[in-house]
Amino acid sequence: SQTGIDLNNEATGLVPTKEWKEKTKNEQWYIGDTYHLAIGQGDLLVTPLQVANFTSAFANNGNLYRPYMVTRILNQNNNPIRNIESQLIRNNFIDINNIKIARQGMREAVTLGSARALQSAPVTSAGKTGTAQWSSKKSPHAWFTGFAPYDNPEIVITILIEQGGEGSSTAVPIAKEVLDWYFKK
Repeated sequence: SQTGIDLNNEATGLVPTKEWKEKTKNEQWYIGDTYHLAIGQGDLLVTPLQVANFTSAFANNGNLYRPYMVTRILNQNNNPIRNIESQLIRNNFIDINNIKIARQGMREAVTLGSARALQSAPVTSAGKTGTAQWSSKKSPHAWFTGFAPYDNPEIVITILIEQGGEGSSTAVPIAKEVLDWYFKK
């Protein structure tokens, strides 16, 4: 669904259901559809903003906030005329134990898995790589989403490189550059 960002024409995305598949594709829902959906495959459609927003819920221990493009508006003299306050959309909609499991898995993607290139980042991070197949004749889309620092997150990063290949080899190095830049103090 839409995140509610303060921009016009946000895409909706799609999380398919049994009813949607029967109505739209005139096909039965199979257990394999559930398995595909669980790993981000199948008819799932998400925008990078939606992925970033959902990732932030794991970074924030189950609190989902409305994203904004700006945190404040300044006048011509650089004096604030409006501050944009965080707006909580939902909380406690994911069991805290499941959040802990997902966070641990995302951390292990960095320490043991496909996002190991982030081990040399200036702060600890957690994330998930992805390789989205969308055509049998073209390269898959490369994804990475994550947050840092792991224990007290300040930033969520979501990278999508269309036809970029593997998330681990294409999107993760870009995430590393972002972390290096952001935490350079």
